[in-house]
Amino acid sequence: MESSFKLHSRRKFIYDLGIASISISALSPFTGFKSYDEDSGKERIKKEKASGKLGIALVGLGGYAGGQLAPALTETSNCFLAGIVTGTPEKAEKWKKQYGIPASNIYDYQSFDQIKNNPDIDIIYVVLPNSMHAEYVIRAAEAGKHVICEKPMAITVDECDKMIAACKKADRKLGVGYRLHHDPYHLEMMRLGQQKIHGNIKTMSAGFAFNAQKGIWRLDKTMAGGGPLMDLGIYCVQAFCYVTGQNPISVTAQEGQKTDPERFATVEQSLTWQFEMPGGINAEGFTSYADSRNTLKVEAERGVYELAPAFNYNGIRGNGPEGNFSFPAVNQQARQMDDFALSLIHKSPVRLPGEMGRRDVVYLQAIYQAMRSGQKVLIR
Repeated sequence: MESSFKLHSRRKFIYDLGIASISISALSPFTGFKSYDEDSGKERIKKEKASGKLGIALVGLGGYAGGQLAPALTETSNCFLAGIVTGTPEKAEKWKKQYGIPASNIYDYQSFDQIKNNPDIDIIYVVLPNSMHAEYVIRAAEAGKHVICEKPMAITVDECDKMIAACKKADRKLGVGYRLHHDPYHLEMMRLGQQKIHGNIKTMSAGFAFNAQKGIWRLDKTMAGGGPLMDLGIYCVQAFCYVTGQNPISVTAQEGQKTDPERFATVEQSLTWQFEMPGGINAEGFTSYADSRNTLKVEAERGVYELAPAFNYNGIRGNGPEGNFSFPAVNQQARQMDDFALSLIHKSPVRLPGEMGRRDVVYLQAIYQAMRSGQKVLIR
């Protein structure tokens, strides 16, 4: 898998990762800069571990890691930022000073496997391009660490199987970074749908799209495994499943027109798909890297409930037959990481396990198969 780096440098991966993340919107940059020296960094780690928290190392310091995960780890109760893995020395130095990370807890991609000897680090969070997820999840498990992997879990189902098998062999837990399972607005959509508060669901629709900048790794099929479906459409796929509490039976799909064939040379520019869900529910999804959309809508027997914007890090809004939803603001990522850490502390099942990530990759591949064939694809 090391051959991934023959296509692009690690530094370019992380640069592109940052640019792509900024495009998603609603980022919350961390402004609480503190300057630590080596001794105070070690003391911080010692105090965090003594309090019973689990240490997390972030692998890949792109925009999502820097703009969301690291700041969230200053708000967590069950885990903390204990280490980093980066191929950029300048980033390593900045993060070391900002977050109080001892030099002994900073790794590059060549020294990554030595993390197995570091008791400060309990969990490795893989925040790399999709094509690299399988390699680093497997290596993390082999190093004896529990793992959180960003979505999509991998590019292929076979990779997912190998990741799950590696974690089981090492007796380590594997979770997927599905942050919206911890957002109160999405939890309300789950409650309304699964409990049929407004009657049976008749139809659903969801769309997530933004304008992707030319040249980012997400537009390279080798790195991303596909286009906006892998990055944005997966949120819609997830929503259809957790709002209904059911899994799709079949899918049809249509690729949209490429208005910029140079930018979208290897991936789809846009894609629309239709899931057939149990009970005759139709769910239509839309995703694009050259549009703007951010919605989740459910039409039930006794009314409509929806979110718009639906998939942001914050600022989600919603309404239903009884009026507007109103929930306190939360840090989705802090809740997500705390929940995973708590499952390790209590030795309880992971809420968002690798098996769920694998399931979703099955659905993504079925959508692509339907798109290419023009035929309905049954989902097993």
